[in-house]
Amino acid sequence: MASTTQFLISLPPKPPYLLSYSSPSKPRSINITCCLSIQQARNDQTTSSGSNALNSLRVAFAAGGTGGHIYPAVAIADELKLVNPTSEILFLGRPNSMESTAIPSAHFEFKSIPAVKLVRPFFSLRNLLLPYFLIKSITKCFTLLSKFEPHLVVGTGGYVSFPVCLAALLKGIKVVIQEQNSVPGIANRFLSLFADLVFVAFNSTVQSFPRKEKCVVCGNPVRLSLKNSVSKAVSRLHFFPWLEKMEGSSEEIKVILVLGGSLGANAVNIALLNVYSQLLLEHENWFIIWQTGVESFNEMESLVRSHPRLLLAPFLHSMNMAYAAADLVVSRAGAMTCSEILATGKPSILVPSPNVAEGHQHKNAFLMADVAGSRVITEDELDSTTLGLAICEILGDERLLAEMSQRALNAAKPDASAEIAKHILSLVKENS
Repeated sequence: MASTTQFLISLPPKPPYLLSYSSPSKPRSINITCCLSIQQARNDQTTSSGSNALNSLRVAFAAGGTGGHIYPAVAIADELKLVNPTSEILFLGRPNSMESTAIPSAHFEFKSIPAVKLVRPFFSLRNLLLPYFLIKSITKCFTLLSKFEPHLVVGTGGYVSFPVCLAALLKGIKVVIQEQNSVPGIANRFLSLFADLVFVAFNSTVQSFPRKEKCVVCGNPVRLSLKNSVSKAVSRLHFFPWLEKMEGSSEEIKVILVLGGSLGANAVNIALLNVYSQLLLEHENWFIIWQTGVESFNEMESLVRSHPRLLLAPFLHSMNMAYAAADLVVSRAGAMTCSEILATGKPSILVPSPNVAEGHQHKNAFLMADVAGSRVITEDELDSTTLGLAICEILGDERLLAEMSQRALNAAKPDASAEIAKHILSLVKENS
């Protein structure tokens, strides 16, 4: 688009060329048409700068401690690579930890930093050296971030994210955080004061942050594999291959998926240990997929009798298959497990852990009961009888199964990782 600019000039008394005039002694205004649009040039420059930033996008993630902090970060990183394949991703976490093996397995670069863990209660003598270890960790993070030069740092909570995000803020790097739980932890609550954006899973969580205008309700990012549709029949054959030769209708089969957590949930394992045999004996079409957790597996394996309709495993790598195969999920109430239950539309029985800081799992469980109709059994109430009765009540009622499944799907936010990735790209582009 052309722009018209008006100049006021004094013409010479006898010009030998193009411009003609009527009064040489008077200044005269002349319209000069330019073929360059100043505004367009500015827009082109801004667009070019934003495009260059996205073409060379570098994002660092601070994630670790538990799967609840690691898997959301991996889901966001996967989404960034999906929409912007040239993105460079770096994860920072503790050495010899869950993240040190999970992140490389997800094909992302991983660098270790010194661990800084806040011991509760806060005034414990074990926290006396906390300032020293924190400064040491921030210094290491500062060095790694200086080498990588990210456009933005994503923190997914926990004590791993704290020194990384602090180092990023000191360097003037943009920081966003993602809170999985219904109520934020100490690290995310503090970091939210300085973060550019705060991604939360639930509407009610916004009230827990002092800077509510920075909050974006997106839901929790779930593993990319869970978005890949797998049929129930195929998934069940994955765990029980002999079903292919089974006579009768497969529609009568009911599969219970028990998730003891990545490390283990002893109370859930013990309760199921005392009732699994009776459940399988009384219901010939019931099957159990039981993830005991790595730390509990050897003990459970020595106590559980082998059964063709029971699969015992320390850890399930094909979680998309496990959820697809299941009719009912029995689990702790970790934030990511709750989000995966919603995303896959599974009826659930939740046993919140009393050992998680700030009662996160209790709050998650009762929120799930409210939005998805999940049954909550506290650890004080949990035994083989209460667990067995709850399982039988839900699996024995097709109408209830369908209702719980639909409520879970209605409450799910399956596009959380895509929405978070979109906001990250926009933030980088705006500040390029």
